[in-house]
Order: sequence, then C-alpha cells, then structure tokens
Amino acid sequence: MVGNGVSIGLVWLAHGHGLPLPAPQSVSAAGADLAAALGDGDAVVLAPGQRAMIPCGFCMALPQGYEAQVRPRSGLAARHGVTVLNAPGTIDADYRGEIKVILINLGNEDFVVRRGERIAQLVVAPVSAPVFRLQETLDETLRGAGGFGSTGAA
Repeated sequence: MVGNGVSIGLVWLAHGHGLPLPAPQSVSAAGADLAAALGDGDAVVLAPGQRAMIPCGFCMALPQGYEAQVRPRSGLAARHGVTVLNAPGTIDADYRGEIKVILINLGNEDFVVRRGERIAQLVVAPVSAPVFRLQETLDETLRGAGGFGSTGAA
C-alpha cells in the first residue's frame, strides 16, 4: 500500500517508454488515465462505427483480491462519441500481458488517436469472490423477475 492507495507493479514495454505513468488527474479522481502507446508520428484513424485495440505500452501486476476496470473518458465520449467498447473492460489480478483499450467511434466524424493521447481510465477496485450455491427457490421481492425497464420509464 502507498498512502491510501494500492501498490501496483508496472513494467514498460519498448513502445511505452517515455509515456507518463497512469495517474489520476485530480486529488479525488477514481480513475488513472491511460495513454496510447503508438509510435512517434503514428496514428490510428477511427472512422464512424470503427473500432481498434490501442496499446498502452505496459504490463502490470495487480495485488491478489483486486481488479482493474478500463472505462471510457467522459470528455472523449461527450465531445467525439468515442468510448470503450467492452466498458468496463476487466483486468484480473493474474493477467500479465499488455494493457490495451478497445476504442470505438460512435460519433459522426473520424477520430484520430496519437501517441500519448489519454484514451481511457483505469479504476482499481477490490473483488468479492462469488460462491454460488444451488437451492430450490429464491426469496421473494417486490420487483420479482421484472427487468429491462420494468421499474419505470427509461
């Protein structure tokens, strides 16, 4: 642990060297921004409706009992319609591969991703390991089996 935070080991890959470490952009921010680890002068152009896996240039070791969630950046979504396709993308504590972000352009214009651009945020959270147990019935609730908008207007 570092201060109130969770200590996470990080190793830069060759194409990630020189990028800033993932970091929250304010004192109370829950997420640490992730930057695109593209080559200098390289760009990924996302046409409307197109998706691409963007490398972040590092691997990490989350402590046992934690996960990391890759989430969209609200500014990219609001201004450009660009979001994380599998939001939130889950990174398990035993994963040691490169961190990558699946971006999709839901906007109306091309969106260009360049090296160092902040493309997503990473939220680290404790995990509760579920233990499922088979039973004959479930307890009753007012909602019951209603779902998908059953509690009122969207």
